[in-house]
Amino acid sequence: MTARPLSTYRLQITEDFPLDAAAEVTAYLAELGVSWAYLSPLLAAVRGSNHGYDVVDHGRIDPDRGGEEGLERFVAAARAAGLGILADIVPNHVGVAVPRQNAWWWDVLRLGRQTRRAAAFDIDWAAGGGRLPLPILGSAPAEAIANGELTVDTTAAPDAPDGVLTYFDHVLPLAPGTAHLADDLPALLAAQHYELRFWEDQNTDLTYRRFFAVSELAGIRVELPDVFAESHREIIRWIREGLADGLRVDHPDGLVDPGAYLERLADATGRAYTLVEKILEPGEALPAWWRTDGTTGYDALAEIDRLFVDGSGVGQLDRLDERLRAETGLPAAPSWHDLIHDTKRMIADGLLRAEVRRLVRTLPHGIVDADDALAELLACFPVYRSYLPEGREHLRSAFTEARRRRPDLATAFAELEPLLFDPRLEVTQRFPQVSGAVMAKGVEDTAFYRFTRLGTLTEVGADPSISAVSVEEFHRAQHARLAAWPHSMTTLSTHDTKRSEDVRARLAVLAEIPDRWAEVLDGLREIATTGHGPLDALLWQAAIGAWPIPSDRLLAYATKAAREAAEGTTWQHPDARFEEGLAAIARAVEGDAAPILDRFVAEIQDAGRSNSLSAKLVQLTAPGVPDVYQGSELWDLSLVDPDNRRPVDFRLRSQMLRELDADVARGVLPPIDDSGRAKLLVTSRALRVRRENPELFRFYRPAVIEGAAADHAVAAHRGGVTSVATRLPVGLARTGGWGDTVMMRPDIPGTDLLTGRRIAPGPVRLAELLDTYPVALIELAR
Repeated sequence: MTARPLSTYRLQITEDFPLDAAAEVTAYLAELGVSWAYLSPLLAAVRGSNHGYDVVDHGRIDPDRGGEEGLERFVAAARAAGLGILADIVPNHVGVAVPRQNAWWWDVLRLGRQTRRAAAFDIDWAAGGGRLPLPILGSAPAEAIANGELTVDTTAAPDAPDGVLTYFDHVLPLAPGTAHLADDLPALLAAQHYELRFWEDQNTDLTYRRFFAVSELAGIRVELPDVFAESHREIIRWIREGLADGLRVDHPDGLVDPGAYLERLADATGRAYTLVEKILEPGEALPAWWRTDGTTGYDALAEIDRLFVDGSGVGQLDRLDERLRAETGLPAAPSWHDLIHDTKRMIADGLLRAEVRRLVRTLPHGIVDADDALAELLACFPVYRSYLPEGREHLRSAFTEARRRRPDLATAFAELEPLLFDPRLEVTQRFPQVSGAVMAKGVEDTAFYRFTRLGTLTEVGADPSISAVSVEEFHRAQHARLAAWPHSMTTLSTHDTKRSEDVRARLAVLAEIPDRWAEVLDGLREIATTGHGPLDALLWQAAIGAWPIPSDRLLAYATKAAREAAEGTTWQHPDARFEEGLAAIARAVEGDAAPILDRFVAEIQDAGRSNSLSAKLVQLTAPGVPDVYQGSELWDLSLVDPDNRRPVDFRLRSQMLRELDADVARGVLPPIDDSGRAKLLVTSRALRVRRENPELFRFYRPAVIEGAAADHAVAAHRGGVTSVATRLPVGLARTGGWGDTVMMRPDIPGTDLLTGRRIAPGPVRLAELLDTYPVALIELAR
């Protein structure tokens, strides 16, 4: 029988927080109430990587993260604490930033397509004339030669018998029999199995599949049995030898056939618990036939976030955005769907142009304007990808929308349509891999930084055009999850979220006070501005959401946000003058803007904390397997990575939990203050009851709330416990509070696990139930 977690806790395993350090916190995780520890990638990665998704050796655990011995010690500690283990794996790609560290890639560079390793990589050798373009040069090859930037060392080494070629930090092997050309650099370069190119050629001329637009991550072909076997031998050993209990599969949408991959993985692991990092668009269902237990929870995150957003206030924020655009000379904002069409098209024509050109090369016959038509179809594709024959409706939708937008390409669409519906063709197999990359880069990494009304709405897996969900809509979504994917993960913060759960919870308050926010924003922009109104709104929201925040952290966020938005500056071509405005805003948070930020955050902080506690309790008690991202059991005011991967003080948290337990035993409850002890209380009590009494969570029934303030509560009966949370707290206070609003209950007494208060049988007044915290967790007497 497959073991499945009741909850998980994500740990980022790094050189600075290796497996032995993780072993030291297992007892704390058990005390917190966690069921399984959830580890970031462990296989050997590029040295210095802080995430581990750039694997260079599938055969060993990263020595900088603790190695094999470190894993064994961690497992022993986890088992002693009663914890299961979920391991993150990366089947789609490997790290090639430092070729010498990746023996497979090094072989391909040295020996070309003749090496057996060449088949492991998804390379279009024909397009490169039998050579692999490497766009690493800062200028044309001739200029690099003339400037003396390329050097040759013909000293033999075990992995480079003919020596190496060096370009600044790049070290590349020389092909067999070419060392004698060392005195003729042009001839030497021409004799290699790789071709050095100007770095911008990666946008147009790259011939290997990569992860999104990251050329340092090369795709591998796990659809080939021998590649699967070699890249998963160590991973499968973990499951078979009890070093891990389940797997989290990174980016399955990059694979040729994710469903077939999951079949093979399930067979190899004996159907171990498996999750997929899969983003679902609104209304899209996870393929029902996949051998997986569910997603990593972005779908749940979007549902929970919108439960705490005032949709009517978002409309006023739209009008604020219109004013900011007009004041800074920008055109009117497009609709969300027009915006993402344009950003996706920009990506298809720019960063991922090489992938579109490869699609054209795979067509069985020439089609006039095929590149333009394919790019348009990618821009119009409504979800990340299809899995033909499943998903034909998405492809039909893309053709319909593309024809509407580009009637001039009707002939090309007519010729492409039968081809893209034929799953036997290479172009049809590759198109979904590219559509997912275009969606990720165009939406998550571009449009999310242009749609700046409310940061809560632009989170991974979310659709900002859906600003809020009603309590009834939320309950329906929970019923659906319990029925279809009861063991799917739910989450609020991850290593990939644009803002932590507590930042988003605080920013959600802005939708309840849009006029006040407009006034504050105007004052802040008078102190410092980029000259781009919507970007100013994004950056000042970041300062408010993460306040107090030092200037260096805000500048790092501002730089990433502005370059991702690609309006005033970009990653590939930074605009120093525009970025002076980013620096001005960052400096201002330690200067004239600080008093304004202090006052405004003080105004919204309590409501933000109400949202935080409420969202946390809802997530921890709703259907699915709740994950707690490292450190977020206290207030976590982090922004996008790498800000959200900063070290976590586990000693502090362990001490706080011990003190909290002692205080609660004496009847002393923590206040909702800066310490975060209130969030620790909610997190620990919900995790503990879920782990110790899983039978109390066997069904999901919306609680009945009656009274004038009923819409401000979300509550559900789970079988033996009832969770109650507050929503839209500013509006609740504005209308006078709970008044006589009651929650209907069975004629059975209960106990609020957060306060220890006895709850009398029958209906309970929310004014009494929620007089200490904005949440309650009632366990029925048994």
